[in-house]
Amino acid sequence: MTEKPSPAKKPTEVSITRAKGRPMLSWVGKKPLGRVTAFPAQAIERFSATDAAPAQGLGTADWSKWPQGLPQGGLLYHGDNKEVLAHLLANGFRGQVKLIYIDPPFDSGADYVRKVQLRGPKGTLKIDGEDYALGEQVQYTDIWSNDNYLQFMYERLLMLKELLHENGAIAVHCDFSKGHYLRLMLDEIFGEKNFVNDITWYYENKPQFGFMKHLPHDHDLIFVYAKNFGDHCTNHQQVPVKEVQQQAVVAWDPVAKKRVAKRDEAGDIIYVTREEKYMGSVWTIPLVHPIATERTGYPTQKPEPLLERVVEVFSNPGDLVLDCFIGSGTTAAVAQKLGRRWIGCDINKGAIQTTAKRLQGVMREQAQALAAANSQGELVARDDAPTAPCQLSFSTWRVNDYDLHIQHNEAVELACQHLGITRTRTDPFFDGTRGAMLAKIIPLNHPLTPLDLEALRTELKNRPEEERDMLVVSLGQEHKAREWVAQYNHNRPVNKIHLIELRTDRKAGGFIKHEPMSVQAHLERDGNTLVVQIDDVVSPSIIARLDLQEGIFRASIPDWRAVVDCVLIDTQHDGEVFNVALADVPARKQDLVAGRYELPAPPTGATVAVKLIDMLGEECVVRLHA
Repeated sequence: MTEKPSPAKKPTEVSITRAKGRPMLSWVGKKPLGRVTAFPAQAIERFSATDAAPAQGLGTADWSKWPQGLPQGGLLYHGDNKEVLAHLLANGFRGQVKLIYIDPPFDSGADYVRKVQLRGPKGTLKIDGEDYALGEQVQYTDIWSNDNYLQFMYERLLMLKELLHENGAIAVHCDFSKGHYLRLMLDEIFGEKNFVNDITWYYENKPQFGFMKHLPHDHDLIFVYAKNFGDHCTNHQQVPVKEVQQQAVVAWDPVAKKRVAKRDEAGDIIYVTREEKYMGSVWTIPLVHPIATERTGYPTQKPEPLLERVVEVFSNPGDLVLDCFIGSGTTAAVAQKLGRRWIGCDINKGAIQTTAKRLQGVMREQAQALAAANSQGELVARDDAPTAPCQLSFSTWRVNDYDLHIQHNEAVELACQHLGITRTRTDPFFDGTRGAMLAKIIPLNHPLTPLDLEALRTELKNRPEEERDMLVVSLGQEHKAREWVAQYNHNRPVNKIHLIELRTDRKAGGFIKHEPMSVQAHLERDGNTLVVQIDDVVSPSIIARLDLQEGIFRASIPDWRAVVDCVLIDTQHDGEVFNVALADVPARKQDLVAGRYELPAPPTGATVAVKLIDMLGEECVVRLHA
């Protein structure tokens, strides 16, 4: 059974206001963003935990300005955040977001690789996962040059300003590598007068090494700007002091016309013991501990206490919070726990899956707590009661289809391993080297064309000292491309082009065939109960990755549940949107999914969809008839 495609909708043009602040940062290729194309979004998945919670226990957010046609709940978007932001602007969110927090790539050139461990006891096999997050994996691998990075951030900050409420604020997380550039850019876009704070996040538990040629970096920066300074939210907080302090009691002296220390009858200054103080702009918060329950596997994951401070200080319960670099989902999870509404997006499918799993767990816990409080008659507000959630449901959407891009990146990694190409992360054009040759892998969503080869020739003109030959790898080749290469190589002593066509090459092309995950499952009816039984799961991607790592020894997976990250079930699938009726998401890596599930039986003939996600993020949906 194939899913019915949604009706096609035409993209629209969205206008963007130009930056007018001073000073202005300049870079090669700087362009204002006057208009941007907004593509429609397609609903992919919905989750709700409201069945177990009383409606009167939810927060009191104002949904009156919420765009019609969208469910009132969290929104999670899969796609390029530039296109997602344009979609939000075109669909009623202009000027609606009270707090924006973003943790964009720092342009550090770091090679983040998420390590993936199969489920089961300690010592279970580990495999290399996808390159981390949207930047390093898909979108930023070829824009690490300074000018392209600045243009990338410039365009998105311009769009974020359009989404910001007149009383809203934006918090931009950065580090030493690009913080000075981003500060100037924020001055230009939001205006110097709207600067609120530069917060220093000091992580005292970062390992330090004495052999470095520089002092260890032990802090990040968070720049906060308001849409209109003075109208933004600032909830000052008291924090404990490390050591009990004595503070003089002061009072207004009408004669001196200033505040002076109060004195007792003997003339001595009166002191009081101070155990708390107002929080300043230096926050000492540890990094996420490797074994913390909130750890998701993302090396750049930020701790929840850090986001709790940002959200609590610069927004109020019921406000809308946006993070367009959602990563592991910390911003959305914290916003949900603190009674805010939220929107998140990422181009990395693994980030969307991780965030969705995390939010499902948070909402289920909140629903259970509300149900327990209701059953005990404890819905009366208490000073120590947690903030009520604004919603107990969220939906996942896709703006354009980025599965192909992620598959391309995965293919690039496998091609490099298979062909013996050494990846070069610092080269903005070539993907690596193979022996004495430079290697370029053409995007696998199209065959090699003369345009690709002209781009190669242009790049070489900018490298007059380069004399190495080039290896060009593609999934296919146009006939004109082969003619172009033959003519180019004729009588050429250096910079010859060598071609590998993965689709037909007997030696190099065998690995490119992708075998999808296969699942065997069946249904049983027991009165009004539906039993879903998963019998077996085979993930060729994980097996191939393990075989590459294990060398001549083939890896053994004794229990199919070790390769499964989570199981989702929709008991009445309509062929379009996956409505999560059951989610089996083990809390710990050593725990396995159940594999057998009992649910209320749907009407006879209903389509039951079972979605499995393996430890590499690959999805498989099996449809069974009840």
